Amino acid sequence: MADRALHGRNKITSRAVRRVVSAVTADALDVDASDVSVELADHDGALTVVARTPIRVAPLGDGGRERGTLLERLTAAQTTIRQRVLQLTGSTVERVDLRVTAADMREKKKKRVQ
Repeated sequence: MADRALHGRNKITSRAVRRVVSAVTADALDVDASDVSVELADHDGALTVVARTPIRVAPLGDGGRERGTLLERLTAAQTTIRQRVLQLTGSTVERVDLRVTAADMREKKKKRVQ
């Protein structure tokens, strides 16, 4: 009987998964989560993610190439999103489509040291 009490299941709602995917996508692309729109679809138990999001880019002349080309950054973000969503929710992500809606050229805010 005691062994039964240790086994269980957690169910994560689709709304919660969508919020996690939004936050992970925002983090991967260095934008605000509120600017990311996510659609999820289930294909045989694996998720397909369509995210509409801006992407932060360095202003022209700032030499922002150290982070890679736009295509390299988007490809890396897809991998990060798959891995982090699996880690955080236990959901396997089959496909991540990133649709860039804008380029955010504001300089990244420096964190204040206290």
